[in-house]
Amino acid sequence: MIPNVLSIAGSDPSGGAGIQADIKAISANGAFAMAVITALTAQNTQGVTGVHLVPPDFVQSQIDAVFADIRVDAVKIGMIANAEIAAAVAQSLQEHGGIPVVLDPVMIAKGGADLLQPDAMMTLRDALLPLATLLTPNLPEAAHLLGTRTATTRAEMVAQGRALCALGPQAVLMKGGHLNGPDSPDCLVTPHGTTWFEAERTPTANTHGTGCTLSSAVAAGLAHGLAPARAVAVAKSYVAKAIANADALSVGSGHGPTHHFAALYANRK
Repeated sequence: MIPNVLSIAGSDPSGGAGIQADIKAISANGAFAMAVITALTAQNTQGVTGVHLVPPDFVQSQIDAVFADIRVDAVKIGMIANAEIAAAVAQSLQEHGGIPVVLDPVMIAKGGADLLQPDAMMTLRDALLPLATLLTPNLPEAAHLLGTRTATTRAEMVAQGRALCALGPQAVLMKGGHLNGPDSPDCLVTPHGTTWFEAERTPTANTHGTGCTLSSAVAAGLAHGLAPARAVAVAKSYVAKAIANADALSVGSGHGPTHHFAALYANRK
């Protein structure tokens, strides 16, 4: 049976991040993708120039409509933008317990634009983190959530992952892409211990939407019934290949997208 994965996130018209990246990543990882849009953005590979928020009650209506008709095997949450939308998402999902939830705390776009209003931080921590099966922050996002400085070492990554676990999520994947050095290690922190996922850093500017892509791929893995550590391993391998093949695309002049369907395109040759 093909699992169904619901993404709740913002739209990226350039196709590299947000809902568009989520749909591609979920599909590439063998699941049927559904989408609830929280915000429309005007953006491309060079940055975000505008954000138009969807009214919270309509966000909730979208979620309720999906659950009223379709079996949902996993949920991925991305851009929630403000406190009202965060509260609406939390209220809807609280009625559907037992479904894996991957929360990617989207706060800042690759080009530096703020995608989370300051008033949303408390609601994100209090209402959404406790619902998360897995929280997937990059290092600056983890620091924002904890009100501390960005981790610069592996030991600090583990310590911040444990601090985030104490806020409610069942597990935290600390993404180490912002560390200096030739590697890009991620660390899965659970109440039972830590697991490291190693990867070499690919020299490319085409990394737009990597966080969206990874969290969506993990959600697809959880929907397939994989254990969290296995879902992360499969997703990280998928994203590494998408980044490694990103230069085959010719999309924009800034931070280009990853190649979500690199394996499919290779099979067509």
